[in-house]
Amino acid sequence: MRSDRKYSGFKRVANAWLIASIHFDGFRADPVAYLTAAKWWLLGKKVRARGQLAPLLSRSPKAYMMWGLRDAFSRPDHSPPGQTPPIIALVAAGTDQRALDETLLDLAAENVQAFVISADHGADLAKAALAIDWQQSPWLLPIRTGDRIAPGAAAAYRRVMPETYGSVLYADDDVLDKFGRRTAPHFKPDWNSELYRHYDFLTGAAIVRAVQGDLTDIADDPHWNKSLISRAVTNGGAHHVRQMLHHRAVRPASPVKPAPLTIAADLPPISIIIPTRNGLNLLRTCLEGVAATDYPNIEVIVVDNDSDDPATLAYLAEQERAGVQVLRHTGAFNYSAINNRAVAQARGQLLCLLNNDIEVLSPDWLAIMATQAMRADVGAVGAQLLYPDGRIQHAGVVIGVGNAAGHAHRFVRPQAEGYFRRHALPQFTAAVTGACLVVAKERFLAVGGLDERNFAVAFNDVDLCLRLNQRGWQSLYEPRAVLIHHESVSRGHDRDPVGAARFAGELAALQRLWKTDSIVDPFHHPHLSRASEQFSVAL
Repeated sequence: MRSDRKYSGFKRVANAWLIASIHFDGFRADPVAYLTAAKWWLLGKKVRARGQLAPLLSRSPKAYMMWGLRDAFSRPDHSPPGQTPPIIALVAAGTDQRALDETLLDLAAENVQAFVISADHGADLAKAALAIDWQQSPWLLPIRTGDRIAPGAAAAYRRVMPETYGSVLYADDDVLDKFGRRTAPHFKPDWNSELYRHYDFLTGAAIVRAVQGDLTDIADDPHWNKSLISRAVTNGGAHHVRQMLHHRAVRPASPVKPAPLTIAADLPPISIIIPTRNGLNLLRTCLEGVAATDYPNIEVIVVDNDSDDPATLAYLAEQERAGVQVLRHTGAFNYSAINNRAVAQARGQLLCLLNNDIEVLSPDWLAIMATQAMRADVGAVGAQLLYPDGRIQHAGVVIGVGNAAGHAHRFVRPQAEGYFRRHALPQFTAAVTGACLVVAKERFLAVGGLDERNFAVAFNDVDLCLRLNQRGWQSLYEPRAVLIHHESVSRGHDRDPVGAARFAGELAALQRLWKTDSIVDPFHHPHLSRASEQFSVAL
């Protein structure tokens, strides 16, 4: 009991010191932003304050230290009930004997048998292949000299082995600095095959279900550790263990840009649907960009929701004469109803929902998105949207942020590292924004289109994407299609009473139908903040 009180007291003191240090670091990094967040907190707008504070505080090097302290105190007993199936380590030898010894000691503590694979890897892999008892259905752990595994890592893996049908189990990892301190945590998404095409987030933090032939086949491959995992993923997919189990000496850099995309040779007809009400300058910019788009067969449908500006009406009449289809939709603004009506008349095999405040930057944007939307496993495809100042406005949607849904990586500069360059890489996401969304018409109709009753204005795109996901058509974020969204950076903070009541009802519907106030987005992480759109460590 005395020991428990001692640790409890230590934890309180350590937490208090770390919290104060983290806030000081956040204030020092950006005093204006910190004081602005503090103002919102004092005014009782705590959701907004948390959203601004979370990415600011997570920049502190002590933020992950605090997370690690909390994790150490809350970690359950990892004692395994047995040692089967065995986990066998293949350790890529380095020149640092001390680092190799530390790695081997960690493995021994976990009762993990280890084979050291020297520079003559072909012979060593062949020897390991002969020495392993394959009848026990072992899992292989490729690991480099200097890398460490967390206490209980083997047990954590074994606990989920019966639950997975995949050939790879992978976990979260961080990096050890020269003083042995843990830094740069990577809280990874659940299995995301599209992201893996562009960024290998498995090698160095995974175990593989293998057979003898898997080792002999890669014996002469200089990148045998990566190839072993790649082959296993191809054969059976991967399963994420949401625990920090690997501490790496070195982590390869994130890719600067994604792999090239081959545009489909047979792009089908597409209907672009643009709701509008007045806003002549925005609409003109949008339609001029559409006209300059490089795509073989485009139908443009503008849905006019009670425009009364004479210049806008004259422009719409001019566009109608030029071949643009203009539909008149009267009454209160209902984004879902407006788009559903246009879809009913659309002739394209693909649909593109497009806001009138979108500005096209490159003529290939639509062909890129359409190519992805034609895939059998893809539902809604979203683009990278930028604010006019160049910062990211949308890079996919994360379910659960703000207990609703938020735009991933908002305000990050495209050239920045961000969170492991996630904003720059194609990947599956829980949802994408309807401001620029491409989807096959038959799939849109198969799930019933947009929900006009529950989501007249907000969250209709999120709800659509989640229903498509349920049918096996996963949402996909495509950053190689880049456009400007002229939405105000501050839009949505303050609403009139009618708008606020409407939004509250739509938020309640989203939480009721999709449990966004409690669900963990599979492409986010439970240890990332639900208050931040910038993938910040939860404090």
